Amino acid sequence: MARILTQTKTAAINPLKSSQPLGAALAFLGVDGALPILHGSQGCSSFALVLLVRHFKHMVPLQTTAMDQIATVVGGADFLEKALVKLKARTWPRLIGICTAAVAETRDEDIAGDIFNAKGARPTKLIDTVVVLARTPDFAGAVEEGWSKAVTAIIEAITRPGTQDRDAGRVVILPGSNMTVADVEHLREMVESFGLIPLILPDVSGGSDEAVRDRWIQISRGGAKVEHIRDLGAATQCIAVGEQMRRPAEALQGLTGLPYVMFRSLTGLINADRFAWLLAAISRDSAPAAVRRGRMQLQEAMLSGHFHFAGKKVAIACEPDQLLQFAQFFIGMGAVITAAVTTTGHPKVLQTVSADTVQVGDLGDLEQLAADADLLVTHSHGRQAAERLSVPLMRVGFPVFDRIGGQHKLKILYRGTRDMIFEVANIIQASQGLPPARAPADP
Repeated sequence: MARILTQTKTAAINPLKSSQPLGAALAFLGVDGALPILHGSQGCSSFALVLLVRHFKHMVPLQTTAMDQIATVVGGADFLEKALVKLKARTWPRLIGICTAAVAETRDEDIAGDIFNAKGARPTKLIDTVVVLARTPDFAGAVEEGWSKAVTAIIEAITRPGTQDRDAGRVVILPGSNMTVADVEHLREMVESFGLIPLILPDVSGGSDEAVRDRWIQISRGGAKVEHIRDLGAATQCIAVGEQMRRPAEALQGLTGLPYVMFRSLTGLINADRFAWLLAAISRDSAPAAVRRGRMQLQEAMLSGHFHFAGKKVAIACEPDQLLQFAQFFIGMGAVITAAVTTTGHPKVLQTVSADTVQVGDLGDLEQLAADADLLVTHSHGRQAAERLSVPLMRVGFPVFDRIGGQHKLKILYRGTRDMIFEVANIIQASQGLPPARAPADP
């Protein structure tokens, strides 16, 4: 078991984590016709919007209640009500997701009561729109916690409670925040190849074509539909991907009795095999030829690529579930994890990371721990550390803004694991001619 080292610094030198409200907003964007609103100051929303736009390379529907200094003292109920009414009249969303920020949370406001009062005072103006509240203070937690809370809130607010007639061909998939657009699309394709119908929540793959629309639409498009979320309990099985999705899966099970299976990762041969076996058991059919061919291609890639991985020292800085995902991948290919840094020390998943210690900290900690590493694995904010250490950087997670196509990189199941082996092997080969690390400047 890895030993978890808590953060002791009073300030982050180079922040690793993004906030809970941003994670919740990402989850709400995975619902068709949804509009996330950050209930807080305008500055908090602007910063989150900048990161989202730089990461996805297109406009993202995100609004704010724009609380000012007076609302910070006396409460933001009026700001919330005005935002709900105006945005409903302007955009007609199917779902409005409220993500609370620090300004609203420090007063411990009764935001659920404020929403109830607003809907009671304006029943005709807010009709046909589901309002979901996720309590996500940005002074605690990180993206995974915000994502998990938002998905749990969606299920609790929309899904019809009680045992329903099971449809043997329907499967609920709860993907974690570390899954890319390509991951979700490939996940759907694999489930459908077994003759099953996947109900994916959240489904972030629908918004990837926003940049080529003929006009700007101020709500999300192409995600999970509200009517499908309402009937999640009619599926035959729930599959949760990532420890962060245990809470939503348990909420769904408590509401409808739907059993769930937990996958902490879908990357790697063993995890992909487990997933294929489960789908075969649910569908009562053998794996399709395309799936078997993908497995053989992964085996061939592992044989070809392990020469480039064996003994290589890898330093990883990610959210907890993603940290485990990549640690398992590199260990399985013969590499050594010399540094593991994450955003929060609460998840139990950190204890299973194949490293001596896991440091809760920032990218400054990663740079100190990765002095002898052969590869850094983190998001785009780690590029300065990689340059100073003269170590190649593999960009993963959120945000990736200095490269294009990050959301369309596949990293799960047979095909995604195969592609990652090739990517890492090529990075390591190309890095052989890098200059030595620069000596630190004199004080």
